Amino acid sequence: MRIIAGTRKGAIIAAPKGSRTRPTADKVRGAIFNMLGDITGLIALDLFAGSGALGLEALSRGAARALLVDNRAEALATIRRNITKLKIENARAVRRDYLAILKQAAKKGERYDLIFVDPPYRMHRVIELELSRWLPRMIAARGRVIVESDCREEVSLPLELVTDKIYGDTRVRIFAAADGADDETVEDEAI
Repeated sequence: MRIIAGTRKGAIIAAPKGSRTRPTADKVRGAIFNMLGDITGLIALDLFAGSGALGLEALSRGAARALLVDNRAEALATIRRNITKLKIENARAVRRDYLAILKQAAKKGERYDLIFVDPPYRMHRVIELELSRWLPRMIAARGRVIVESDCREEVSLPLELVTDKIYGDTRVRIFAAADGADDETVEDEAI
């Protein structure tokens, strides 16, 4: 895999060994960022980061900072090696469960402009309810959630669907914050 554009264009990055990680193909990653346009200064969250390719691509293209999250030790080690190799200082990699990160961010009132959601495809049905509950609380006023899934999978969120494209066996949906999503308050007992 490689970084496609920006300050780290052409840099090769590693993916965790084994079949548990399915890195976003360069072609699909390029298409995602072409759809997103200028992301200069935005704050990104890369859930289920794997290699960190989406978050690292965002940083290479001008995002202000990125949080890269994966719950597997081998993925986190790979992400950290990629960050070091690319000499990126505005990335933070953490080993946490996606739900813990979502709840923590909502509780703290953290907002993200770009939220990449690319779990193992078989997980979408299991996590969709939690994503629907927490993502609207964390997306910035003009933020976008980018969901990658199997092309046959129907993924819906309580956000505005702005793009739905298929690339081979991969489906990419981009959702935008609904009006007023940034104003929602979170009660401590709900978390």
